[in-house]
Amino acid sequence: MKIIVDDLSGPEVAALLAEHLDDMRATSPPESKHALDLDDLRRPEVTFWTVHDDGELVGCGALKRLDATHAEVKSMRTASSRRGGGVASTLLAHLIEEARRSGYARISLETGSAEFFAPAHRLYRRFGFVDCEPFADYRPDPNSLFLTLEL
Repeated sequence: MKIIVDDLSGPEVAALLAEHLDDMRATSPPESKHALDLDDLRRPEVTFWTVHDDGELVGCGALKRLDATHAEVKSMRTASSRRGGGVASTLLAHLIEEARRSGYARISLETGSAEFFAPAHRLYRRFGFVDCEPFADYRPDPNSLFLTLEL
C-alpha cells in the first residue's frame, strides 16, 4: 500500500468522502455529525492522505492541527470493498508517525458511540487510544466517543 498527501481534487476521493458523509448522516443525528466536507479538509491546518493499493484508492484520513502540541484525526475511511484488510491499521500507524514527526504530543479524535462504530473503537483502542473528555470545540454528546493518544 502507498500513502500520499492528497490535494482532494480527484473524483474518486470526492466519492469516498461522500460515502463517508452519507454513513455519518445515516448513523448520527445532524447535531452530532462532525465529519468534514471537502472544503473543510482543504483548510491549511489539515493534512489529508489517501491510501492506494495497486493504483486503487482504498482509504483516506487526515490530521487537523489544533495547536502546537495537539492534533485531531479526521476523516478516517476505508473503501467498503477493503474493510477488514488492514487499510485502516496501516493508515492509522502512518498518521501516528506523522503526528510524532510533526512534534505533536497528543492526538485525539471524535467518533460515533453507536454500534456501527464498534470496529473503529476496536482499531483505535488497539493502537493505545483511551477515552477522554471532549476537546477543542466539542461538547459532551451521548452520540460521540472521544479518544486520545499521548505520543
